[in-house]
Amino acid sequence: MTLQTIADRVGVSRMTVSNAFSRPDQLSRVLRDRILAAADELGYVGPDPAARALARGTTGAVGILLTDSLSYAFSDSVATAFLGAIAEELTPTGLALTLLTASSTSDVVPARDVAMDGALVYSCDPASPAVDLLTRRGLPLVHIDQVPQDGLTSVNVADRDGARAAAEHLVSLGHHRVALLMSGLHGPHGLIDPVASDLDGYASKQRLAGWLDALGPAGALITAARVPEVAFDDVRQATRLLLDRPDRPTAVLCFSDVIAIAVIDAARELGLSVPGDVSVVGFDDSPAALRFRPALTTVRQDVVHKGRAAAAALIAAMRGEAKPEQLLLPTELIIRDSTGPAARPPGTSPILPDGDAGEHRHGGGVDRAGVVAGTPEGDPDQAGLQ
Repeated sequence: MTLQTIADRVGVSRMTVSNAFSRPDQLSRVLRDRILAAADELGYVGPDPAARALARGTTGAVGILLTDSLSYAFSDSVATAFLGAIAEELTPTGLALTLLTASSTSDVVPARDVAMDGALVYSCDPASPAVDLLTRRGLPLVHIDQVPQDGLTSVNVADRDGARAAAEHLVSLGHHRVALLMSGLHGPHGLIDPVASDLDGYASKQRLAGWLDALGPAGALITAARVPEVAFDDVRQATRLLLDRPDRPTAVLCFSDVIAIAVIDAARELGLSVPGDVSVVGFDDSPAALRFRPALTTVRQDVVHKGRAAAAALIAAMRGEAKPEQLLLPTELIIRDSTGPAARPPGTSPILPDGDAGEHRHGGGVDRAGVVAGTPEGDPDQAGLQ
């Protein structure tokens, strides 16, 4: 079956049949429908995609580079909303979206081997060989949740501003003992020193900076932990390290809503109420944040807007219609039911207005003197803070 066969059936040229499939804007709707109907009767599904790509010099696909695992893209509601927004923005262009993992085998390296016309780099390690390969291929690129770089288009949210607002909210409620719970594949895990630890991930660093912007001047006592995966067992263990102690924090700031919800469940296992004994704040404002009980106080980022903006920027870059730019989308603190006034932890003296509660406090920034030793005395296996 060839284009000429269809052309003979309809009584038009071979080029007209080709345009019906590849350049529909060149034909009237009536003529194109006649050609497609004839093709369907003859069992012709269209030109070979590989041949069409070779003729055009394009693949008709763009990639999105994720982390070492693709599973979270299908299980995390924030990631699925983000990917869905990208797909919606790409739909009118006819471009396909290909998911790429940053990992590789000895024979297959997706960032090197998959044919594509451009790529989105989403929250990846900037030192990843996959990011380097995409850059060296000379493809149009847009970075999302990555360190902004001159000459590259990037789309980020105001992580630092949102995190600062969340921490300021807790300070306004009288919380002076605050825990931080972060996640990341690389670097230290368990109890950590949030100031001295070298964290990976641009969003992680920005959110940590925002928390410290508010907690430092307030003289807050900080306990911090980090989990390698956003899995309940990991978060449960970290929550116990943070809260199962006589001088437990009265609030927990979490890297994401997923972590925050797991923290609340783990706190309940410890017999703690939220927000009566401990307040919890998430980040993202995922659909679960509103459905969960208590409804989660969190920082909203518009992931749909982020996805559409990233896809639109990539389309413009592929068409040569735009210069590199760095987009920063706003965040917003959403106060719900998981935060309340600070409760006095057992075994501690009341927190006085001037901060003199028999504990070391300071202002003007958080340093090691403002970090609570995270290890109960005599438990060297849990050492993480000095």
